[in-house]
Amino acid sequence: MHKGMFLVGLLLVGVMVAIPALLVHHTASPTLVEQGTQSKGGMKKSSLEKNDVLNEPSVTVYLSHEKRRITLPLERYIRGVVAAEMPADFHVEALKAQALAARTYIANRLSKNSFPDMKQWGTKAKGAQVTDTVQHQAFVTDTVLREKWGAKYDALSKRVNEAVASTGGEVIQYNGKPIYAAFFSTSNGYTENSEDYFTEKMPYLRSVASPWDRQSPKYETKKTFSLAELTQRIQKSTGKQIAMATSTGNGIMQVKDRTPGNRIGQLRIGDQLFTGRQVREALGLSSSDFSWKVKGKDITFTTKGYGHGVGMSQWGANLMAQQGKSVQSIIKHYYQGVAIAKGNWK
Repeated sequence: MHKGMFLVGLLLVGVMVAIPALLVHHTASPTLVEQGTQSKGGMKKSSLEKNDVLNEPSVTVYLSHEKRRITLPLERYIRGVVAAEMPADFHVEALKAQALAARTYIANRLSKNSFPDMKQWGTKAKGAQVTDTVQHQAFVTDTVLREKWGAKYDALSKRVNEAVASTGGEVIQYNGKPIYAAFFSTSNGYTENSEDYFTEKMPYLRSVASPWDRQSPKYETKKTFSLAELTQRIQKSTGKQIAMATSTGNGIMQVKDRTPGNRIGQLRIGDQLFTGRQVREALGLSSSDFSWKVKGKDITFTTKGYGHGVGMSQWGANLMAQQGKSVQSIIKHYYQGVAIAKGNWK
């Protein structure tokens, strides 16, 4: 009798201990999954879910198509930039380089705390620090990414998230300050000195070889205009009136000089001088490294490279990574004399 009562009591105690333990196990596991990502070393928190960056600021972005502002933590903003600026199936080391360049670009911009170029976007952009356009750097929301990536959303998100998280809070610095981290799609085989396309000479934006870009699908493009359209477009863009010689042919334009990056520095069209950049922008050419052929009343341009050519080549970075180069090697190749360090977000 006493022995039976003892066994019943022991059973009741066991039930009282087991039920809370089961409840704790049932409710705790999903919370861990929601807050982290599975890795070989077990569960770890994602820096995109937690603000792990010391003094992480917020970034206010003006969405140009939706004509509204959104404010989000820095690292989530960087995720949207990387996803917009670089194909998510690029090598992860290239994605890391893009994350560093994107974070450095906004760090440089925030450090100045002055955004006069936002005025052109109107009153709805007031209070924003950056747009989602290539005037600054492209950006997409998660809603857009879900639509764009569809069934690949989870896999591509994981790649982008890894690149952003593994470089969390880091920026590219020169003399302890965030650089102007210019980047573009594809070079013509060389990058450009900053002063040969922009106006300011920056010691870290020097012309370097980028032979990998020849494998880029954007390496060479062609575009055809009528001669009349050529003159009209350049005159409208530059405000210069061009007087053409009666005989044209391929001699309609003459290159006067080239930059160290082998792009056109200056050329003559008719009786006027123009920079390669002026002609590129007037005609919407892929780069300022171009040649041409005149046939009848038409002129066809062949361009090498895609973009302004200053800073990091995105396709070059991807192809370097495919050859085994690390993110540090990529960054220090395209940005000379720099260091990678945690940003000061005070």
